[in-house]
Amino acid sequence: MLIRRNRGWELREAAATPEAVFMERRALLKAMGFGALLIPGMTAAIASDAAEDAKDSTDPSAGLYPVKRNPHYKLDRPLTDPKYSEYYNNFYEFGSEKDIADAAQALKIRPWTIKIDGMVEKPLEIGIDDLLKKMPLEERLYRHRCVEAWSMAVPWSGFPMSAFLALAKPLSSAKYVRMETFLDASVASGQKQFWYPWPYVEGVTIAEAGNELAFMVTGMYGKPMPKQDGAPLRLVLPWKYGFKSIKSIVRVSFTDKQPVTFWQTVQGDEYGFWANVNPEVPHPRWSQETEREIGTDKRVPTLKWNGYGEFVAHLYDGLGNEKLFI
Repeated sequence: MLIRRNRGWELREAAATPEAVFMERRALLKAMGFGALLIPGMTAAIASDAAEDAKDSTDPSAGLYPVKRNPHYKLDRPLTDPKYSEYYNNFYEFGSEKDIADAAQALKIRPWTIKIDGMVEKPLEIGIDDLLKKMPLEERLYRHRCVEAWSMAVPWSGFPMSAFLALAKPLSSAKYVRMETFLDASVASGQKQFWYPWPYVEGVTIAEAGNELAFMVTGMYGKPMPKQDGAPLRLVLPWKYGFKSIKSIVRVSFTDKQPVTFWQTVQGDEYGFWANVNPEVPHPRWSQETEREIGTDKRVPTLKWNGYGEFVAHLYDGLGNEKLFI
């Protein structure tokens, strides 16, 4: 976004090649079984992968997945291979490059508590596993469009944000939902960059939060959410640019004032509050007319509202004076 060494749609060979090698090693281990003896010449990196898989299998929520797919949400393109969607992403808490998966493993996702406060009937704090027990989990296939003009198609697991609103019980006077990610520079080196306004903050209107597309995500590809993709709880808003989909949420506040978000604070003339996808409105530094599909390198036309206009366009009736598309 603000700090970039290369354009967002330019997948560097150095970033892509290690991901493929990494996935091949993990596939080999799974085929062998963790109890198999390492044959001579097998690298220490493969042994490290085995330990990582074993650690993944202890995730307290692992037994919940896969969850039933909701067939109402369909795609017009194949799913992105997880070797890209799980290893090519933005998470500035761990660095401004795309290959932050290794660094993100330092994030401790248990215990994990979400604080709900502000204009609600009764403030509360709830652990992620208790939250999962209360929510109607399902899988949805969504397109994901980054403001940097690349895109993916991902099978997300989670629950409608409307179900979270029902748990939170906001007052009728609340107009916005303000969300924060974690703050811990001891595990997230990017948060040592003092020129950024940590913690990461995002916000939506109550109407947007209650829209059927707004989805609070806890997993992907039929398993718990990887840390680098925003474990254990993130937001997905498929009609908006990806930076609106805040990761690793620890606080949700309800307010009658529009939140000032992370990227508004950093560079508000490029990254606004609304950030709805529109190919006709360019970013100040590049076109939004097309997008690059990560994994296939195919460039395709971008759709207004990312193709979800039938679900969300009505939310913005009467807001013609707002900058809805940055």
